[in-house]
Amino acid sequence: MTIAAKALGAPSRAEDTTQESQLKVVARRFFRHKLAVVSVILLFIIFSASLLAPVITTFPRDAVDVSSSERPAPPGAISSDGRLHILGVDHLGRDLFTRVLFAARVSLSIAFMVVLISETFGALLGALAGFYGGRTDMILSRINEFMLTIPQLPILLIISAILLKRDVVLPLPGFVNKLLSALLLAPEREAQKVVVLVLILVIFGWLSAFRLMRDMALTLSKQDFVEALRAVGASDARIILRHIIPNGLAPILVNASLSLGGIIVLESALSFLGLGVQDPTPTWGNMLDFARAYMFKHPWLPLVPGIPLVIVSIGFNFIGDGLRDALDPRLKR
Repeated sequence: MTIAAKALGAPSRAEDTTQESQLKVVARRFFRHKLAVVSVILLFIIFSASLLAPVITTFPRDAVDVSSSERPAPPGAISSDGRLHILGVDHLGRDLFTRVLFAARVSLSIAFMVVLISETFGALLGALAGFYGGRTDMILSRINEFMLTIPQLPILLIISAILLKRDVVLPLPGFVNKLLSALLLAPEREAQKVVVLVLILVIFGWLSAFRLMRDMALTLSKQDFVEALRAVGASDARIILRHIIPNGLAPILVNASLSLGGIIVLESALSFLGLGVQDPTPTWGNMLDFARAYMFKHPWLPLVPGIPLVIVSIGFNFIGDGLRDALDPRLKR
């Protein structure tokens, strides 16, 4: 810029550039991660297809094609009324494409409910431990450390065997049962078993969120803005809920996105072992369990639920990597 221009008061380039919002900075960093963007697109397609399962499919979830001479039947099999079984039929004659979509709805719903409950519970306890410190921090941290020393899978197997095999029914309000039944497209009794499994997975799901939020709260509670809030008379609950937790959400969001894939794999493992969601409610895990007995004669059968399971679990991990890079304040803008 020339001296004459400066003398005339022309705005400089730095002054002319508007400050970019933090949300735009995070979005730009996230879109640089190509695998994360591709994962978002694939997961959106799978999630949308699961929500529209009753519209997309032409077969009921549990309808059996008694006319099928071969069970399981390969992809492209034709039903007695001329309809196409896109992915074939299973050992009972049920349409696999229909069940994969319904299974996606159940598996994804379980993952989102578990992560939402466990991350919220863990973040709240972690904020309390980090904010108050002292005896509160010691008690909650010792509980967290004790839970971390317990081997998770054997305990989950034992709890699942006790609760799910005995048809434990939770005393939920009627509207909650109806809401879950509509969400899972399953009868209320089947939805109850899904809720029991969700609570079982929450038992160990909050541990990492607790540690992350505790560390953030320990740092934030010593900041000047917390002292200023106390000086003006803000209550502890307001400081924790309106300031500590929102300012410590970045690692929690990354942990939640990474946990989604792990919860889906864990739920599939429990269902595969017969201790998760039970038939006729479809999940990718119990579909793999049924395919196990026929996989040598029909090697394509485990791929039907296996491929979407792998895509979803890897996709959530890529999204977590993208969020971690996007929310890292140490990276350049």
